[in-house]
Amino acid sequence: MAGSELTNMRSPRVKAARRLTKRAYREQDRKFLAEGPQAVREALKLGGVTLELFATAEAELRHPELITEATLQGVPVHRASGEVMSELSQTVTPQGLLAVCGLVHVPLEQALGGADGTPRLVALLAHVRDPGNAGTVMRAADAAGADSVIFTDASVDPYNGKCVRASAGSLFHLPVAIGAPVSAAVRQLKERGLRVLAADGAGKHTLDDVDLSGPTAWIFGNEAWGLPEEILAEADDVVRVPIYGQAESLNLATAAAVCLYSSARAQRVP
Repeated sequence: MAGSELTNMRSPRVKAARRLTKRAYREQDRKFLAEGPQAVREALKLGGVTLELFATAEAELRHPELITEATLQGVPVHRASGEVMSELSQTVTPQGLLAVCGLVHVPLEQALGGADGTPRLVALLAHVRDPGNAGTVMRAADAAGADSVIFTDASVDPYNGKCVRASAGSLFHLPVAIGAPVSAAVRQLKERGLRVLAADGAGKHTLDDVDLSGPTAWIFGNEAWGLPEEILAEADDVVRVPIYGQAESLNLATAAAVCLYSSARAQRVP
């Protein structure tokens, strides 16, 4: 660990990292914060993304392999006091590790390239504003083997600290596109031969009724008010998750996981 411990919360290095908690500065600097050992580990695995690493002395002892890997990659590692880490952290209980990373999203065309040029499973977030939900959808899409996740222009910033944490490292695993209008994204999905399904509680059909074995893109909307009519009209079909018990509904992230896994299973069954 080079240099002395950072204890001054007004130091230029700390201030430069702290400003990345604001979306405008993330976009301006083209950097974001990844907090906690899981996020740092996955960022380092991607390679070339991690620009700086802040670590408390306690975190160094708990995660020496991450400090070593960062050093081997030539990433500057700064020992930070608990007070400085609390200033940088966006959690109530900081975990002592925080990376400054370069933005990782890709153009929409690249995100839809798929491993073999034809994606089979895509998650599209339309008007999703809650960062925790958005990050959990990324995690579910990653776990289900999706080819990419699209954040449309009216959705939350995937580099929001809560969103990054909720993704549990999945932000670094699969192509993520941001900022495309829903109509443009849907048009490109259809041009690539994907069936576009809107997940909505008012859907005429349920997951039990539809054939999910082909290439599919799921549109997920805002949890509070769902998908607007103009977006539902863009989809090939509107599908709801069946409720077999007495619960009124599922939250967005849970419903998205069910839909994505239903598609993943259908695509894998001979």
